[in-house]
Amino acid sequence: MDYLPLFADLKHRPVLVVGGGEIAARKIGLLLSAGAEVFVVAKSLGTEVNKLHQEKALNWLAQEFDTCQLDDIFLVVAATNDSTLNARVFQAANQRRRLINVVDDPARCSFIFPSIIDRSPLVVAISSGGKAPVLARLLREKLEALLPASLGQVAEIAGNWRTRVKQHLHSLSERRYFWERLFDGRFASLVAANRTEEAEVELEQQLYHPASTTGEVTLVGAGPGDPGLLTLHALRAIQQADVVLHDALVTPEILELVRRDATLISVGKRAGSHSVQQEETNQLLVKLAQQGKRVVRLKGGDPFIFGRGGEELEVLVNAGIRYQVVPGITAAAGAAAYAGIPLTHRDHAQSITFITGHCKPESDGVDWSQLAQGHQTLAIYMGTVKASDIQQQLINHGRSASTPVAVISRGTRSDQKVLTGTLSQLHELAREAPTPALLVIGEVAALHQRLNWFGEPAQPSLASQNSPAQWQSVVNLA
Repeated sequence: MDYLPLFADLKHRPVLVVGGGEIAARKIGLLLSAGAEVFVVAKSLGTEVNKLHQEKALNWLAQEFDTCQLDDIFLVVAATNDSTLNARVFQAANQRRRLINVVDDPARCSFIFPSIIDRSPLVVAISSGGKAPVLARLLREKLEALLPASLGQVAEIAGNWRTRVKQHLHSLSERRYFWERLFDGRFASLVAANRTEEAEVELEQQLYHPASTTGEVTLVGAGPGDPGLLTLHALRAIQQADVVLHDALVTPEILELVRRDATLISVGKRAGSHSVQQEETNQLLVKLAQQGKRVVRLKGGDPFIFGRGGEELEVLVNAGIRYQVVPGITAAAGAAAYAGIPLTHRDHAQSITFITGHCKPESDGVDWSQLAQGHQTLAIYMGTVKASDIQQQLINHGRSASTPVAVISRGTRSDQKVLTGTLSQLHELAREAPTPALLVIGEVAALHQRLNWFGEPAQPSLASQNSPAQWQSVVNLA
């Protein structure tokens, strides 16, 4: 180990920075954020450093460096573009046994600035010992994405309760188990949801009445299929779950990201095949949560857009089960984007309507006259079975038979297929399309030919074909 990682308390301690340019400004910013009293030696101050000087955030000590300036200094930073001056500062600091950092010169550093992830009071530092700073920065960026912004508040609350936990739990193993359970459970979820008062109530409950606690349900949108489209909250939820109830539309690649020892339960619904009834799923969510488990209800797309998420939450509310919601990228947004079809466009569509091809039998009829108006986009979920009816109704109510359409199958996945044509051909397109598929109706569908960027090159639109033989060849290619 070339450097021993240390966290130094710099509050109100004097730190000397030799240099006043852009590089010095970055180091000064870090030092000020740690509460240091910064003294600067520089012939002139750059824009950022001068602004801090005008705001009296630092002291411009002198224009020329002198060794006597090190007498009462805690740390030294040399950040000039003059290698001779930097070497002189390094030698003088070493003689006085002051810790010194010469920027971009590891050989002249008795301490280094790591890449920092700041979730104060929780701080994570990464260093390559000056050998590969870009690598350290890339690792920091990856960890930044994985560590919730709420961790700092979690640590702050835990610190406030630490003494009481010690008084109540006398053994080290008891306390360790308590904190592990707390940080990995509902307490942390409540802090992340900005419900700190409830979080403290949860902490108190876990400390004094742990046996009375129940589990919770997290309703998670898995997106349209590509695991890269999972949100960070979604990824954390499925990696912390005890049980995951998932739809048939959730891809195997996403299920691979679930915690290895979690229980996976398929509650998917597919037309023409055996499926779990919605009421059975509802009761299973309640039962598992009442057993104290962390349950994730994982749904394709977004749970609040044709995902019955609202229905399931109502059941949880009635049963007194705690829950939270993690939105997902809905199929229309994801599949259309991967097909190069903007759902709105200034020249073609000023509005977008999401429609489901499946409604409750007793639901009111669709307002086809409204949907048939031009210069709007219709995104129809689960509509392939009723494509013939949709086509006929829209044409009967005034939508032009030549309106561009696209059928996007298995959108955002590696085997995505896109068939394009006109409204008069919608039934044939839907019949040939692999499922699951999304119907896009509107002028924007024609832009697929120009804007497609994902998967196979766009095939010619069926609207440009002149014979049944040509039409069949396009379907087979798609």
